[in-house]
Amino acid sequence: MATNLVRFEAGQGPRWGVVTGTQIAPLSGDYATTAALIEHGEADWRGAPARATRIALASAKILSPVTTPARLYCQGANYRQHMIESGMDPDAKLFNMFFTKADASVCSAHDAVLRPAHVKLLDYEIELALVFRRPITSAITVTRETLADHVFAITIANDLSARDVQLPQTQFFKGKSYRGFCPIGPWLTVLERSEFSVVDELALELDVNGTPRQRDTTANLVFKPAETISELSTFANVLPGDVLLTGTPSGCALQVPPPPLRKLIQLLPERTLWQLFFKAQARRPQYLKPGDRISARIASRDGTIDLGEQVTEIVGP
Repeated sequence: MATNLVRFEAGQGPRWGVVTGTQIAPLSGDYATTAALIEHGEADWRGAPARATRIALASAKILSPVTTPARLYCQGANYRQHMIESGMDPDAKLFNMFFTKADASVCSAHDAVLRPAHVKLLDYEIELALVFRRPITSAITVTRETLADHVFAITIANDLSARDVQLPQTQFFKGKSYRGFCPIGPWLTVLERSEFSVVDELALELDVNGTPRQRDTTANLVFKPAETISELSTFANVLPGDVLLTGTPSGCALQVPPPPLRKLIQLLPERTLWQLFFKAQARRPQYLKPGDRISARIASRDGTIDLGEQVTEIVGP
């Protein structure tokens, strides 16, 4: 069965444990980084549930299960409906859109996130994240059958994005990398090799203040993890504990004009174009405000694979 590995504090420094229902079975070893856990902790976490020691999950402070420094690679426009809403044809897409987030953005699944004072168009993006198992230093070909050789675990990520920085400034890296803009966890779900097919059939759900915003399944990914890692390996190195965010479904706060209108708008002077953009987006109540509460969940339809729930409160400066 899949194992949920949580990094937490409970009266001591950071520790790792296995989530069993409402309890944590602590590991006996000390693993300072996610990479150390991946490389040296398997016997420990496989044996932890048989030990008597338990800590109540509710009493522990949950930490990010991805330690930094780490590379955060991301896929853009990778769900069919999201692409269609953005004016793209998913059947005509020939390659991934890759970008990165700074690891300064990493926080835990339960941390509050500060909306910077200059950001007014803060958006949410639930994503399935893959945590790498081994180094990649040259071009490789990954298949569905060999995916487990390269992916250690799956988890939830929220690619929070300042649209009023990302788009007018053409700054994906900056607009998606403010501190706290990448909640990860609450835990790492380590799949057995025989369970990896579930990666293609997970349900993603994101709510804001209890209202559904995003609903989709990984069956609708345009580029699947194996082919994505193959493409990524042609130009990027990977270390154990690095992360790949696989894209977000439709339902974000950002609303892109339909293609005919977009072509017309692009003929306008740049200053006028962005004035219209800000005016249109400011009318959308879906953008995140201080006091908003985001709930993000990923699980298999039958519930046997459960990546847990993120609960993120947006706060003001």
